[in-house]
Amino acid sequence: MALHYSAFGLSVSANRPIPGLAPVAEQCPVDTWIRLGALPAPFLLAAPDEIKYVSPDAASGGPPALTAWTVAGGAFWRLRYADGTEFAVDRRGREVWATWPASLTVEDTATYLLGPILGLVLRLRGVTCLHASAVALGGRALVLVGPPGAGKSTVAAVLAHAGCPVVADDVVPLAERDGAFFAQPAYPHLRLWPDSAAAIYGPAAALPRLTPTWDKRYVDLTVGNRFEARALPIGGLYLLDERRAEPFVAPFERVTGHRALLALIANTYVNYLPGPDTTGAELGRLHRLLACVPLRRVHAPTDPARLPQLARALVGDFQAHAAMPAPSDDDVQR
Repeated sequence: MALHYSAFGLSVSANRPIPGLAPVAEQCPVDTWIRLGALPAPFLLAAPDEIKYVSPDAASGGPPALTAWTVAGGAFWRLRYADGTEFAVDRRGREVWATWPASLTVEDTATYLLGPILGLVLRLRGVTCLHASAVALGGRALVLVGPPGAGKSTVAAVLAHAGCPVVADDVVPLAERDGAFFAQPAYPHLRLWPDSAAAIYGPAAALPRLTPTWDKRYVDLTVGNRFEARALPIGGLYLLDERRAEPFVAPFERVTGHRALLALIANTYVNYLPGPDTTGAELGRLHRLLACVPLRRVHAPTDPARLPQLARALVGDFQAHAAMPAPSDDDVQR
């Protein structure tokens, strides 16, 4: 019996439960089918085409963190992680298969699936995604973009703790309609490293692990209604630059022109894997986004005690510079 989910603006069906996703009523049509615990026969029998990507990250003397190549004349993508987890994705982004070693769990596989794998699915379907986190504020989305380690999830968690529901964490799919850009909701989890979790929630309120084999934690956003399940118009983009140790004074800087475009290009999600929409169409989409939503740069503090100060400054700056008025409920749900 298939299970049905909604994630990243996709209607998803799976052959078994996916940790992190909350089941929904059956939705038709289904955008993507996910089959856990198996790989397709044509995929297994076909010879590989060419390697498309080899991650520069590798454990000492071990295999690359990720190797990706196409199979069967480009009919499938094959992605193999250093821990032995493998995925197959058809070139239309309609089907996903996954297997993993006996030493790992479905929770481990879900950490890839709900990040780079569905990020690739979206890319194959022509959807541009930002490497970002987004929260809801006044009926609009405040989007935090930046490279790994910039503090996107941590700042989003501080804002959520202050009452701003989370729209998406790490992957923010963009939807463009009627001259506006919307942030699509992801799923009701927020991932944090233990030090960030302790700084926000305190050691007495230790958060559960994402998987038994990894120390990263998660916040269940279904508790306390801290997840925004509607697509929201993007009111502001904030580029989190390198963290600074000096006293935090919230120096927001407007980024414009080619610097803004390059910043968004650098922070599109899974941009290391080519898709059918990676040149002119995607550049045009990012250019139009910047034409209607301001990009502002801010440096997050290295001292976790100053994170609430940053959160308050972000809220104030967003309210002063947001790109558009809050929409009606009909506009949001359209």
